[in-house]
Parts: sequence; C-alpha cells; structure tokens
Amino acid sequence: MIAKARKGHRRSQTELYKLFYSYVISVALRYSSNRDEAMEITHDAFVKMFTHLDKYQTDQAFKPWLRKITVNAAIDHFRKYKGMPNHLEVLENDARINNDALVSMEVEEIMKLITMLSPAYRMVFSLYVVEGFNHQEIAERLEISIGTSKSNLAKARMRLQQLVEKHYQSQNRSHGQF
Repeated sequence: MIAKARKGHRRSQTELYKLFYSYVISVALRYSSNRDEAMEITHDAFVKMFTHLDKYQTDQAFKPWLRKITVNAAIDHFRKYKGMPNHLEVLENDARINNDALVSMEVEEIMKLITMLSPAYRMVFSLYVVEGFNHQEIAERLEISIGTSKSNLAKARMRLQQLVEKHYQSQNRSHGQF
C-alpha cells in the first residue's frame, strides 16, 4: 500500500489515510486545546506525510515515523499561533497531588485535564513527558530558551496538580464522600 501511495495511487493514499487517521488524531489531541485544532494538526501531518512519503524507509516501522511527523506538525502549529510571551503567569499553588486522586482517575480524564493547560505548558509537558524530548531539544524546536522550557514544565506540573485535585474533590462531592 505504501509503495503504491508513493507513486500517487489515490486509492492507496485514501486507504493509508483511513488506516492511520485515528492514530494521528489521537497524537494531535495531546498537543491541542480542542478537536478543531487537533483536526488542523492532523490535516497538516497527513499533507507532510504524503509530501515526504518518498523519504520513509521501509525497513523501519511506519507508525513511529508518522508519529514524528504528527508531533512536528503540532510544533509547527504551536509556533504559528503561539503569539504569547515566553514567560507566562506564575502559578502560586504548590499543592501536592493526593495519590488517591490519580488512582481514581481514568486515562481519558487525565488527558482531558492536560488539554486544559495553556498551549505553551501543554506543548512542553507533552514533548517532555510523552515524547521524551529533553529541554535542549524542546527549546530548539519551540524557539524558546532552555530555562523557559524548564519553567513551563514545572508550571504545567503544578497546574495539573491543581486540576487533578479539583477534579478529585468534585468527584468525591458528587458521590457524597465529603
């Protein structure tokens, strides 16, 4: 299918798109504020994938190659729309997450909380925690300083702590545990 898609065979390209759409959008959702933004990143990722399909080496797995393209599309999207200062507001709450809060949460709930982070925090958090980039790599890709990368990661973690705790408390209230 990939060989045919490389040659411009429309049906193979369509099948490749259908086969990997849900995977690409799931990666894009980690880097976006909402589904519309994720769909824009997904579209850009597929355009880049088809444009650079000739560079894909068949001796390597396709999904990691496509994931890298998607993450880079998200980074490009962030750069294009960031329009914000490198130093964002300081979060004052330094509360620690209640371990029961994390245990009781589903992965989908945690992912939803991550989407509530500011774009700068979400991008650095996702690149560092999910993709395994170091601060030097993040700084280069996002065109920010290493200090800003470290600061945004720390602030993202603090903000997530707040969001998890708030979610946990609201869940307990709704179940009559408070």
